[in-house]
Amino acid sequence: MRQIPLALGTETARTFDNFVPAANALAITHLRALAPQAAPVYLWGPSGAGKTHLLQALVERFEAQGTHAGWFSAADAAPWPFDEDWALVVIDDCEALDAGQQHAAFALFVEAATQGTPVVAAGRVPPVDLTVREDLRTRLGWGHVFAIGPLGEPEARATLRREADRRGIFLSDEVMDYLLTRFARDLKHLMARLDRLDEFSLATKRTITVPLLKQMLIEEGAA
Repeated sequence: MRQIPLALGTETARTFDNFVPAANALAITHLRALAPQAAPVYLWGPSGAGKTHLLQALVERFEAQGTHAGWFSAADAAPWPFDEDWALVVIDDCEALDAGQQHAAFALFVEAATQGTPVVAAGRVPPVDLTVREDLRTRLGWGHVFAIGPLGEPEARATLRREADRRGIFLSDEVMDYLLTRFARDLKHLMARLDRLDEFSLATKRTITVPLLKQMLIEEGAA
C-alpha cells in the first residue's frame, strides 16, 4: 500500500468542492453521503475524467472526520493487508490489476464486508468489461456503478480559468482557445499543460501569450 497521493507544488488539493461536476453530479452526491456499511461503489471512465480526483476527495472527507482509509492501486505490489482501523478502502486502476493484486483486492472485499467498511474502486471500463477474476468483477459491480464523463468545453474552460486565477495567472481568451483546440480536454493533461506554461513564463520572465505558448511547444518539440 502506498501513501495516498497528495497535491505537490502549486497543485491544489483535490476535494469535492473543486471538482467541476458537469454530468457527474449524481456520483458526487452519492460519494459525499457515503457512510459505514454502505454498498461498494465503482467509478469508471476514461483517463483524465476525474476518477482519482473523486477518490482523493472522498478520502479527504473521511480524514477530515478523524478516520483513516487504505489506498491501493495497480502500482502496489500484493499482498495488501487490511487494517481494522480503516473506515474506507479505495482501489484505483482496477483494469490494470495483475493476478496477485486481483487476489489481494478480493481478500480486501471479504475483510471489508466483515468489518462493515465501504469499498470504493475505479477503473477505465465498466465492471462487465474488466479482465479480472469473476468473483472480483462481481463484487466490483454489485453495488453502485457510476460512469464518470470528461468535461465539455465550457466546463474545461471554467476549470482552467479557476485554477489560473488561484495561481495569480492571467490567461487570455486567445490562450484558452489555443489550449482547448489543440490539446486533450481532460483535467490531467490540461493541468499538466498549465503547470508547464506557468513554469515557462516564470523562467522566461514573460507574460503568458499565444506566442509564448507556441515557443514553449517548439522547445518541447510538441508544436
